[in-house]
Amino acid sequence: MKTLKQSVWEAKEKGVAVGHFNISNLEALWGIFKAAQSLNVPVIIGVSEGERDFVGVKQAVALVKSIREEFDYPIYLNADHTYSFERVKEAIDAGFDSVIVDGAKLSFDENVKLTKQCVDYARVQEKETGREVLVEAELGYIGQSSKVLDEIPEGVLLDESSLTDPAKAKEFVELTGVDMLAPAVGNFHGMLRSGVDPKLNIERVKQISDATGIPLVLHGGSGNSGDDFKMSIANGIVIVHINTEIRIAFRDGVKKYLQENPDEVAPYKFLKPGMLAVQEVVTAKLKYFNNL
Repeated sequence: MKTLKQSVWEAKEKGVAVGHFNISNLEALWGIFKAAQSLNVPVIIGVSEGERDFVGVKQAVALVKSIREEFDYPIYLNADHTYSFERVKEAIDAGFDSVIVDGAKLSFDENVKLTKQCVDYARVQEKETGREVLVEAELGYIGQSSKVLDEIPEGVLLDESSLTDPAKAKEFVELTGVDMLAPAVGNFHGMLRSGVDPKLNIERVKQISDATGIPLVLHGGSGNSGDDFKMSIANGIVIVHINTEIRIAFRDGVKKYLQENPDEVAPYKFLKPGMLAVQEVVTAKLKYFNNL
């Protein structure tokens, strides 16, 4: 079985990207896995702090591990958007394959300090246990909530001067030793109600990729166009995060079924359309990410 690091670097070499999709229930997990399995591509399951609190930290590990082992499949688990060393440590100790240290709202120096602390801990654990954990960091603020938006999130600016600076990104990577970097390149968390987000700054993606030499991660992929995905992946993006779109798909699938079957009370029946809706969205995204 390939490790997450192997899958990520293989994707980088091939010029494709690994899809990262968040869950907060078992139905979404099955929908994502079945989509990836149907295309025979690796996939990352993400759980943010709030999602981990709902699902359970160790329970999320057990669920993904059980699928990985039963199907001998490259499905991985990421501790999405983690804001403190204590919670990064919790995820690493529980058995996550990767963690995201989100210091985007901190000063550059504070972000470096927090990220370095998390990287150092991950490296020590790898030496002691032999289990590799990748650490991703954020540089540049793109908002925090995965939801439908009427306008671009407060505090997120899309002008060039507000995007991640390639030179600062290079310095950040050298100071922290981080494995992956999520920059601000015209992206933001959530999705505009129109369903179409502003175009990404592909040239900035390339500049950051060239400067750092490590895999880049695109957060806030919901609402971005297929062309944006293809161009950003061709220029250094190796992982793409999708959350809002699959949340909407799940909700609408369940809602439609219950409207048509108002007397149904069996959860496994009225939740299944939500799972299938997630599978459909994830399949479409993975085709974009993998040039299929």
